[in-house]
Amino acid sequence: MKRKISIVGVPMWLGQTRYGTNLGPQGIRCAGLMERLKGVGQDVVDEGNLPIGITGCFRQSGENIKNVKTLVDSSEKLAAKVSNIIQEGRFPLVLGGDHSIAMGTLAGVAKHYKNVGVIWYDAHADMNTPETSPTGNIHGMPLAASMGLGHSALTNIGGYQGKVKPEHIVLIGARDVDKGEQQLIEEKHIKMYTANDVKRLGMEVVIAETVRYLSERCDGIHLSFDVDGIDPAEFPGVGTPVADGLSYKESLQAVRLLAAAENLISAEFVEVNPLLDKDDMTARLTVNLIGALFGETAKSKQVQRTDRKRSAEAI
Repeated sequence: MKRKISIVGVPMWLGQTRYGTNLGPQGIRCAGLMERLKGVGQDVVDEGNLPIGITGCFRQSGENIKNVKTLVDSSEKLAAKVSNIIQEGRFPLVLGGDHSIAMGTLAGVAKHYKNVGVIWYDAHADMNTPETSPTGNIHGMPLAASMGLGHSALTNIGGYQGKVKPEHIVLIGARDVDKGEQQLIEEKHIKMYTANDVKRLGMEVVIAETVRYLSERCDGIHLSFDVDGIDPAEFPGVGTPVADGLSYKESLQAVRLLAAAENLISAEFVEVNPLLDKDDMTARLTVNLIGALFGETAKSKQVQRTDRKRSAEAI
């Protein structure tokens, strides 16, 4: 499906404590993102990176939450940017940055949709609040905040609460869920496919059930793809690796299946850390995933390589 795509980078690392995810957007770009999307006929514009602060107070006094002001300020900017992109009739493709940026993305998307569905592809549930978080890192809180749970500064991003309803969320690939998050998942009856569930059922079944489940309830689906959902043996450039994850092959199958979903309205890819990567493997494979989400196939990749070779020979 041909889309009008607007890329926006969010060079944020303060949702956690490992420097480097702020370099993720440029790392993904340098791995050939624009060329690949244009190669499959997409109408794509790169709107650059949001100008955001990269330093902040490490921890709020007396509260189990870090860098609140900087993250709220950046999330407000992202929410406005994403909202404008949708208003222009384009598809927001957001490049992170750590997963805290999802608060801004969802705040911008939910202004235009009454019932946003969210596919949270991640090793973690990211549903902590300051009361349940073992670290105070905000990249472990964006989904809870988007549901209206947690610190008021986070839940009110965009000027309103409740961007997404619990029954409109599907977790895929989870395998490192904190006790408070597990309790919330059970209380709110949030749909979850663990990494083991995916292995047992197969990715084709998981995606088919997910799309059907959300399509029956929602007027649009947002994909929030954290690359640490993939096993770190294949995706080493992440700050919070968790063993026994989904494979790259399974993940490629997932995005290819989602490419056919007509109600996919926005997407973000987060947590690429070039400083922890090996030979740019994580950035390059992330570009493969994004390309597949927008219709790239093995055949179209081969055509692009052939065209580049012919151009080089002509020069």
